[in-house]
Parts: sequence; C-alpha cells; structure tokens
Amino acid sequence: MLNSLKRINKTGFINFWRNGWVSVATILVMVITLFVVGSVIFLNVLLTASLDRIQDKVDINVYFKIETPEEQIFSLKNALSGLGEIKNIEYVSREEALANFKLRHQNNALIYQSLQELGGNPLGAVLNVKAKNPDQYANISRFLESSSYSDIIDKVNYNQNKIVIDRLANILTASKRAGFGVTVVMIVIAILVAFNTIRLAIFTNKEEISVMRLVGASNNFIRGPFVIEGILHGIFASIIAILIFYPLTVWLAPRIDNFFGGPNIYDYFISNFFEFFGILLGVGVTLGIFSSVIAVRRYLKV
Repeated sequence: MLNSLKRINKTGFINFWRNGWVSVATILVMVITLFVVGSVIFLNVLLTASLDRIQDKVDINVYFKIETPEEQIFSLKNALSGLGEIKNIEYVSREEALANFKLRHQNNALIYQSLQELGGNPLGAVLNVKAKNPDQYANISRFLESSSYSDIIDKVNYNQNKIVIDRLANILTASKRAGFGVTVVMIVIAILVAFNTIRLAIFTNKEEISVMRLVGASNNFIRGPFVIEGILHGIFASIIAILIFYPLTVWLAPRIDNFFGGPNIYDYFISNFFEFFGILLGVGVTLGIFSSVIAVRRYLKV
C-alpha cells in the first residue's frame, strides 16, 4: 500500500515536470484566480473597517430651546437611557455648547463679533445620542418626535455621516457582489485550463496507461498521478500568489491607509498570514483536484 502511494506520487511529479510549459500556464491562470480571491478578501476587510469606523461617529443631536430647564432635559435623558437601542448619551450644557462653538470658529472674526453684539448665550443645551446600531436611529428619532418632551426640543439632527454610511454600505454590497462574480468567472477559467492540462497529460501517457492496464494495475493507481498533478498545480499557484501579496501589501499599505483609515493592510496580512495562506492553498488545491477528477472521469476510461 505504502509503495503504491509512493509510486503514484512519483509518477504525478514526473507528469508535472514532463508537461513543462503547459503546467506553467495552468499555474499562472490559477495564480490570477487566487490573486482575485485574495484581493476580494482584502477589499472586504478594508471597506468593512471603514464602515465600522464611520458608523461609530454617527449620532443624533437633540437641540433644546434656550429656556428649557435642566431638570426636563435630564428627565428626557433618563427616558432615553431606558430604551434598549441606546448605547451612550452625552449631555452638553449651554455653557459648554457656547465654548465649543467659539473653539470651532475661533478664527472667524465675523462670528466672534456677532456673539459679542448679542451679549448673551444664543445656544441651547444638547444631548448627543449614540445608538447600538445605526439602523436604530430612525426609531429614536420617532420616539423624540412623539414623546411628551417634543415641546422643549428645538430640533433633532442626524449626523451628516449618516449619508456617508449609506453610500459606503452600498459600495460594500456592490463590491462584494462584483468580487464574487469575478471570482466565479476566474474559478471557471482556472478549472477549464487545469482540465485541459490533465486531458493533455492523459493523451500524452496513453501508451503507459495501456501497459499498466495490461499488467493489471488498479484504477486508483492509474488515476492517482493525474490527481497528484492537479494538487501540485494548486500548491505552486498558492505559493506564488502569497509571494505576490507580500511585496504588494508593503507597497500599498501607506498609499491606501489615508484613504481607508485602517486597518493597515500589511499588518493585517502579517497577523493573518497563515489563515490567508490556508484559504489560498485550500482554494488552489480544491481547484486542482476538482479539475483533475473531472478530466480523469471524462477521458480516462478505467
């Protein structure tokens, strides 16, 4: 049994090297396929991280009328805290709101002069409400509008990042679909190329296969080397793909870090190296085995 496995592996290696440029072409197509798979993974990580970061900045700003007593504001704050959707509530007093406003516009002489002419504090207190999930802000807004506290509220604003979130979420969904579509196309192409490579190997070794049949070789012994050849295609393709991703992530990391804001693509690649390589290796070997088995069943009648 062990000797048979050794001979199957040896024959598979011989076939792999004997086919030469055909094997190289098959590996290159698989490398492109695995590169697409890896790129889709990286893009998904970057877009998801960007979406999470922006979502964390989204909140609802509840602006109160100037004459609203603090007791009523704290009463509303307590009512909001009782909602399951609420993650955090920050109270900003009138004085703090004015100080923050002056700080934001400290270089604007016109605004500063206007405040001086008013002679008082034109700003009301604010509650900054953060939900556990961005989808829950609509419910919170409806609660504020329909509650008994609506008469003390001047206005309720969604943070402008809400628009950005919706757009980024749409981009994320579209990129996943596009990535999936491209990956499927590349996988089909890789299977067809590997399939034809194994088919060529079968035709090339027709005489040897006939001799093995005459001497009573088992079906597995005849088929095995071609499956080994397919596995080798997948292994070499995954190794080349991972070697391409290393310098690529080093080069891309500083260039896309400012655009996406994290995580650093190189750091992610290094920290998840074995998992990432395992995915590429698994996909590559699966493609090799699948295409080999199909070709063997189609063209090798044993």
